[in-house]
Amino acid sequence: MPISEQTRADARTIVSRYPEGHSRSALLPLLHLVQSEQGYVSPEGVSFCAEELGLSLAEVGAVLTFYTMFKRKPTGEYLLSVCTNLSCSLLGSDEIFARLSRHLNVEIDETTEDGRFTLERAECLAACDYAPVVTVNYEFFDKATPDSAIDLVRALERGERPEPVRGATVCTFREMSRQLAGFVEPEFERAVAQGAAHPEPGEPVDSRGTEPIGRVRAGYGVPGGEPERVLTDAKAAETYGLPPRLDAGGTETSGPDTVGTVGTGAPATGTGTADPGTSEAAVPKERRRRRSRGESRTGGTGGTGGTGGTGGTGGKE
Repeated sequence: MPISEQTRADARTIVSRYPEGHSRSALLPLLHLVQSEQGYVSPEGVSFCAEELGLSLAEVGAVLTFYTMFKRKPTGEYLLSVCTNLSCSLLGSDEIFARLSRHLNVEIDETTEDGRFTLERAECLAACDYAPVVTVNYEFFDKATPDSAIDLVRALERGERPEPVRGATVCTFREMSRQLAGFVEPEFERAVAQGAAHPEPGEPVDSRGTEPIGRVRAGYGVPGGEPERVLTDAKAAETYGLPPRLDAGGTETSGPDTVGTVGTGAPATGTGTADPGTSEAAVPKERRRRRSRGESRTGGTGGTGGTGGTGGTGGKE
């Protein structure tokens, strides 16, 4: 199937969005663009992408075969994906798939004779809390049942475009591919997040259920959005407590970590073989671990420990 002049012009637009010398980064949107014209990525489409970006056929093929959103055979107007991973399967997604298969008279990864529907099993749709999940061209319909899935398909058969539970307006597979390529048509400009979302959950709290952590009203990069709150070290210690410490014998203790100290003494700076004036941050992790266990590579006696008394028994490493 030859590539149209419009697609070639759009491909040049996509490539122009990337810095000079980094055009290969345009491969993903370019594959979506080809798919928006052909309904899948044909061998001609692979060659086109390779020529536009100066890549080998193997390089383009490696990306094409890695991502499941790129199809290598003609796909219907509506791609029906039924999650059959563990959470969805336990809650009845296998029966949903079976009912859709019988209704459409197709098996897995097959397309109806009229070219309108393709049915596939999805490994995971990242919505386990809303299982079972069915998507139409990757728009979510949560907590599906065999009956609701059939009603959904019948609405599409009548030419309707059902509103998803969350996400954008349902569009055709080719329209969706064009949007993913970076071209949003006017009728879809306000389509993001039109779905009727589930009721808002209660105010979240920390893992101990003691402190409200607030809610991000808008995501990262959204004007006016609230950044995610980050606790300071002091506040985190106050809220969650200090992590356990183990002494040389493996017994859990409490209190701050020290290196080369005994009791409340200062770091060892005597004339022995211990490293003088070494800060905690400068001591490698493995070295600190051996010190805490009283180990040493060369043995010997540690230096005299400043005001805290005698230093540890580990010699210089």
